[in-house]
Amino acid sequence: MFVDIAKIHLKAGNGGDGAVSFHREKYVAAGGPDGGDGGRGGDIVFVADRNLSTLADFRYKRKYTAENGENGKAGRGSGKSANDLIIRVPEGTLIKDAEDGRIIADISESTPTVIAKGGKGGWGNTHFATPTRQVPRFAKRGAEGEELDVTLELKLLADVGLIGFPNVGKSTLISVVSEAKPKIANYHFTTLTPVLGVVRMGEGSSFVMADIPGLIEGAGEGVGLGHEFLRHVERCRLLLHVLDVSGSEGRDPVEDFEKINRELSVYSKELSGRPQIVVGNKCDLCDEAQVARVREFFESKGYAFFPVMAAIAEGTGELVNYVAARLQKLPPVKRFEAEPKPKEDLLKPQKRTFNIRVCEGVYIVEDAPWLLEIMNDINPDDYESLQYFERVLRSSGIIDALKKSGISEGDTVSVYEVEFDYVE
Repeated sequence: MFVDIAKIHLKAGNGGDGAVSFHREKYVAAGGPDGGDGGRGGDIVFVADRNLSTLADFRYKRKYTAENGENGKAGRGSGKSANDLIIRVPEGTLIKDAEDGRIIADISESTPTVIAKGGKGGWGNTHFATPTRQVPRFAKRGAEGEELDVTLELKLLADVGLIGFPNVGKSTLISVVSEAKPKIANYHFTTLTPVLGVVRMGEGSSFVMADIPGLIEGAGEGVGLGHEFLRHVERCRLLLHVLDVSGSEGRDPVEDFEKINRELSVYSKELSGRPQIVVGNKCDLCDEAQVARVREFFESKGYAFFPVMAAIAEGTGELVNYVAARLQKLPPVKRFEAEPKPKEDLLKPQKRTFNIRVCEGVYIVEDAPWLLEIMNDINPDDYESLQYFERVLRSSGIIDALKKSGISEGDTVSVYEVEFDYVE
């Protein structure tokens, strides 16, 4: 079954807790703290897999959780970091935030992409020893791993897309010029899923062609199958608009062309402006005058026109040679850029949860994963960046909470792996 959309839940691993431990050895007095740090939680990493063609696997498994990091140990022993969770998806899969629809990543290349980061391991009590605090009996808890719902959306990676009404010969054409073997029959909607085929032009030269099914009038607004599959045309660099030049089903090829292009425009203005080559199929079912009339119309509009008889591969050689030459002059297959999350979203009320714990005079701010996201963007050497961080602490209520906890000027505040003195 062809599945090109799926919604799943991701939970990266939590960091291991730091250890509270003290060195104990015969004849060694006051051995001091030796609690080790917790290990880092596992990331969730997405990898493109060319052997996958649909998102069907995600229909049955919807939750993906990475391993947690190991807790710290005595003797300054660090906990083991967890293995990353690798999720394989077809090339061309977009990962979107299910909440706001923004694009997180376009999995179109072999480079692994981290979507959910594991939490950092907590510091052991070794880090908190100072000349005035020689016996720290506390450590940091590991940070929570990122957790989010994402939508996977497959947009096929193809150089050329075949578009046109049902039963005009798109499946026949792709079967003749490429290695694809689609089901071919003389009735509408024989092709129910997009079909990819590699067109080989000689050693080291090829391009990918996609047969996009289900385009009819109203497809751009969701009529028929077209709305489901129009997304797969978005990456195509070049469109082959296949027409039944003979009008064997009582339709005019020129009207068919205009109707399909209206649907492309309704779906996406950008898509409607994509370069097109017109392919007049089924020339054997009409006279030369009809072919000449259709050719004259499209050439007068600036379109390249190729009359073919796909069933017997007549005229297809000239067509693919022209397509290959045209592709050499076009930009590469479209890649979608990740859309950064607005900083103001991190300060929404539902994301301001935190906890303050006081241990031996240190005020520890924890259980605030939203704050950790902001801290990753803070440059401690930049004054404006530090001012922004202070505004975050105030607007989120952390400063007020510290005051309620009894903090005084000069006391130490610990936020994850950052410590600073509180100043009024």
